[in-house]
Amino acid sequence: MMTTLGKMQILADSAQFDLCDYVNHQKSSHVNLPGIYNAVGSNGCEIPLFKTLMTNKCKNDCKYCINQCKRDFTRLELTPNEIAKAFLHYYNNNFVNGLFLSSGVGNTIDDTMDNLIETSRILRKDYGYQDYIHLKIIPGASKDSIKRAMSLADRVSINIEAATKDGLYEVTSTKDYNKDILKRINWIDSLAKRDSSLAPSGQTTQLVIGANNETDQEILKRMESIYNKVDMQRTYFSAFSPVEGTELENKVAESTKRTAQLYHADALINEYKFKLREIVFNDNNNLSFDEDPKILAARKMDIFPVEINSAPYVELIRVPGIGVKSAKKIISIRKKIPFENMSDLKKLGVVIKRAEPFIQIEGNYQATFD
Repeated sequence: MMTTLGKMQILADSAQFDLCDYVNHQKSSHVNLPGIYNAVGSNGCEIPLFKTLMTNKCKNDCKYCINQCKRDFTRLELTPNEIAKAFLHYYNNNFVNGLFLSSGVGNTIDDTMDNLIETSRILRKDYGYQDYIHLKIIPGASKDSIKRAMSLADRVSINIEAATKDGLYEVTSTKDYNKDILKRINWIDSLAKRDSSLAPSGQTTQLVIGANNETDQEILKRMESIYNKVDMQRTYFSAFSPVEGTELENKVAESTKRTAQLYHADALINEYKFKLREIVFNDNNNLSFDEDPKILAARKMDIFPVEINSAPYVELIRVPGIGVKSAKKIISIRKKIPFENMSDLKKLGVVIKRAEPFIQIEGNYQATFD
């Protein structure tokens, strides 16, 4: 019989395409053990989490997925007690700082959710564990199981996988885009708004990029719609990589340059509150691989140069090189004393080389675009 460690080595590898970040942290680890995933904290530090699947058995037929039902490979599962004990061994030895738990759909959706919830319950109630837990919500999960998961987790997520109903249908026949995914995202949001103790670190989602034929414009249109409707903390973009034994094994892997640009543009929409119409796409409705989406957007706007000492917040954050934090600092400081030169801005973290063509200080303007 395979040991828990042996199962973990396989199931942790099966969870490799699930992405997440971390919201509170104290530790850092470079221990080479199965299941340790280095998430990125809000300050850019790598934070070790224990990441695994409960099972790689799955009834879904996602064409890009290593665990899809049609693929022939070893199927395993861990019990809630096995995961809880293995995780606590890692945690108590300071190897990890939290748990990121997902699962294939081994039996039914309800059974799978019950196992995820039971693992969290054992940790919280039986062992008194109070640190970070991120639980994946299975598409099609009941509202009751979602609420129970949220009562135990700091953060939850459900992967939308694609930007459109047709795009999802290109890669799977076993999930209903509107009912199984978008409806559940809305449930998570409504539950959290009624009770702030449920998943207090919010929800995230993830798309696979390049497995279907969706454009960047379609992807960002979907994300703008979601951000306008629910409190979605952030979106992850996973570049498609072909897996042997799947229908897409001969499809070319997606470039991480594309996902990097999607992250930049998505941040403009989610954090900087840009409208989709402000984002610049090429003739194929995709983002440029070579140029920063914020600079391309700025070059099309007719508001520049903006005056640092008087421009409103909504204009300041559209300046390349000025972020949300630095824009707020500029507004706070200029109420007391006006800015006189670029060095004053540099001290606040403004990237002068990027910002200079788009700003002026007391009428002084550098109009050269590099």
